[in-house]
Amino acid sequence: MKAAVLYGANQPLQVVEIDYDPPKRGEVLIKMGAAGICASDHHVIHGTGSLLLPAVLGHEGAGTVEALGEGVSGLREGDRCILSFVSDCGYCKSCRDGFPNLCDTFRNAGTKQMDGTFRFRDREGNDVGQMSKISVFAEKSVVPAQACYPIPANVKMEVAALIGCCVTTGVGAVINAPGIKAGATVAVFGCGGVGLNVIQGARLVNAARVIAVDLFDHKLEFTKRFGATDLVNASKTDPVQAIKDLTGGGVDYSFDAYGSAATISQAVDSLRKTGTAVMIGLAPAGERAGIDMVDLVRNQKTLVGSYYGSGSPHELFGKMIDFHQRGVIDVAGLIQRHYSLSQINEGFGALENHENGRGVITFPQ
Repeated sequence: MKAAVLYGANQPLQVVEIDYDPPKRGEVLIKMGAAGICASDHHVIHGTGSLLLPAVLGHEGAGTVEALGEGVSGLREGDRCILSFVSDCGYCKSCRDGFPNLCDTFRNAGTKQMDGTFRFRDREGNDVGQMSKISVFAEKSVVPAQACYPIPANVKMEVAALIGCCVTTGVGAVINAPGIKAGATVAVFGCGGVGLNVIQGARLVNAARVIAVDLFDHKLEFTKRFGATDLVNASKTDPVQAIKDLTGGGVDYSFDAYGSAATISQAVDSLRKTGTAVMIGLAPAGERAGIDMVDLVRNQKTLVGSYYGSGSPHELFGKMIDFHQRGVIDVAGLIQRHYSLSQINEGFGALENHENGRGVITFPQ
């Protein structure tokens, strides 16, 4: 099969023929339907995200079950599925504590499958890892059965793919934010795929004001269709002061959907007293932020992290599908560009050029 392999940081992805083993116990073979082009993959490509290479990238996707490994239940050949970029074991401390999105077994296995072995090999016989154990930048992939969430026939593959990452991550971060209430004021730093869904999440909980913050006017204009009420271009004005001016002192909640020392510091600084900043975006590995500690204490502000919507991916997938089918979130409207697998580097070029919305790779069916 063909797959997009990253052999080294700061190199283009190479679409090459690779071999795969059949699914083992608790695994399935997926024929890929669609895959989103996400900044998390971009971090890995440029060496600011850690991943053992070589590896097939891609963590936002959907496909069809083609074959079942031993012991798989609850899935059938032909099932159309969203793929979760975290598969949980159900037994580690994080899973037992109710945080399957933080599964220890999943993380410890790295680019290997849950049993600690590889499924992909290149034509020279070298093991090739799998990003998030699903590697959706491939025509087919062997994945944990637990990664698969069956979807209705009327949910398009490209919509399902985005629910697999940016929709669930963004909307989930809002609806699971501690103590959020209708009428809250919200600021969103970074208006890419995740940020747009934070904005949709804020609209979903009836936020009184949703302030979009970005560096590009065209991206800010694009946020209006998803629920932004106010726009702040941080390249032209101090975003913290602008937010305070708009709200009379600061927002109840700020969400950093970009992930940098600068944006998380601004997110905290833009809060009113007792406000909460939620960090979603992944910063470059090793980066640390300067936070005004006196402000944090005297004004009783809260800073929290949110990973994959702060909840069980499968539970959130069900909610996102329901929201999509009822028309209370717009997933299809996020998709602005389509590519074949052979055009994947072109897709990442569009991401680097800060184009609106999401690019999606579609596979022949």
